Amino acid sequence: MISQISQPRLKGYRFPRSIISYAVWAYHRFALSLRDVEDLLAERGVVVSHETIRAWVEKFGKKIAERVRATRRHPSDKWHLDEVVIMIRGKKHWLWRAVDSTGEVLDILVQTRRNARAARRFIARLVARWGKPRVIITDKLRSYGAALRKLALGVDHRAHKGLNNRIEGSHRPTRKREKIQGRFKSARQAQRFLSVHDETATLFRPRRHKMTASKYRHTRTAAFRRWIDCAAAMTA
Repeated sequence: MISQISQPRLKGYRFPRSIISYAVWAYHRFALSLRDVEDLLAERGVVVSHETIRAWVEKFGKKIAERVRATRRHPSDKWHLDEVVIMIRGKKHWLWRAVDSTGEVLDILVQTRRNARAARRFIARLVARWGKPRVIITDKLRSYGAALRKLALGVDHRAHKGLNNRIEGSHRPTRKREKIQGRFKSARQAQRFLSVHDETATLFRPRRHKMTASKYRHTRTAAFRRWIDCAAAMTA
């Protein structure tokens, strides 16, 4: 990806956008540590510390992800919602996630509760961003039903664990990254990281098993181009 971009340096930064966006992309696209990304760049002749890469990831990852999200197509009208527990400093938190019927992640939200109020907050956030869906599929957690009744959206709510397999695979990359990072340090850090991580995964991990080789290569090329365009617009 580095060789595909020729961009001026950001004001106050020693390296051009191409190097910074590549580091952010590699960190979020693959299950790599910051030191792994440091080694990848070193192999390409770019000598930079992992702490500098951390600063790039924290500052520019969110900006690129926001632009990627802004250019996404509108999701399908069938949503799958689920929540998984994550441990932060020895305390249980809940990661709420929603995907559409194609498996694209719509949003995530880290909360300390798994009740109707937390469910209502998450669903209201989704509707504010994407509009009202036709169908919402969840597991049998009663909080979803209570939240939907309170919001009075009038959507078709289907509560069945077997119908919600679509979203289960979306949690696996989170578990992998959680293990590599030695657990998240705070709810804010988890929210910030996973928002960028899920947006990157949505862009670069299409349902490859349902594509021909040529279709996948075309999709991957389009994803690279979109990432480059979004990175080109980032500012210091």
